[in-house]
Amino acid sequence: AGADPHGFEPAPTDIASVNRANAVFINGLQLESFLTAMVENAGGDAKIVAVSDGITPIEGTEEHADEANHDEQEAHGSSDPHTWTDPNNVIVWVDNIERTLSELDPADAGTFAANAAAYKADLQALDKWIREEVATIPEANRKLVTDHAVFGYFANRYGFQQTGAVIPGYSTLSEPSAQEIAGLEDTLRSLAVNAIFVGNTVNNALSQRVADDTGVRIVPVYTGSLSEADGPAATYLDYMRYNVNAFVSALAN
Repeated sequence: AGADPHGFEPAPTDIASVNRANAVFINGLQLESFLTAMVENAGGDAKIVAVSDGITPIEGTEEHADEANHDEQEAHGSSDPHTWTDPNNVIVWVDNIERTLSELDPADAGTFAANAAAYKADLQALDKWIREEVATIPEANRKLVTDHAVFGYFANRYGFQQTGAVIPGYSTLSEPSAQEIAGLEDTLRSLAVNAIFVGNTVNNALSQRVADDTGVRIVPVYTGSLSEADGPAATYLDYMRYNVNAFVSALAN
């Protein structure tokens, strides 16, 4: 909890955990740029499973104003890795996890299948609830401006536009140019956008600067990480509910 997956640096305890593991589940789509070296350093024989396998990725279209940002985007992949912002993609995750666990432990395959079915029902209920909540937001207001391009799958599923991002790419490690910041501020003014949604693991200094320049407000959300166990987004289901409630509160009126 609380770690940015784009810049995560594993601790020795993380490497030790990988060394003991039979399987390591990752998002995939080049989100975990640290993982190859981590597995090599661990020295174990864990099976690496990309849970996003089978999901059609959103391909990148961002054009950076300077070469350094372009190189950073390339290093982290040209596909949007944030598949989990659509609960239907997490159903694919569940299937991939269930299949892997059943292969590793056939004796408990029935338990894995039952647990997977129960959780997929929860995800389907979540999807229905999100649709109902989004319906309270006028279509003209369904515009998301974020700290980086993180809600593409959510936007596609529920009829939003990703109008802009302070960091115009899929990684929080990039840095926008002055030209890109100015362009975003022009967009916010011309479209009368009233909020920038900023993730819990992201330094919000740039977003705050844009907010100060344009008069919009900063709305905190959860993006690359859950909250601590006693926080408002301690599970994936709570994470999604928190974000949707934040969108509705900011955009419904």
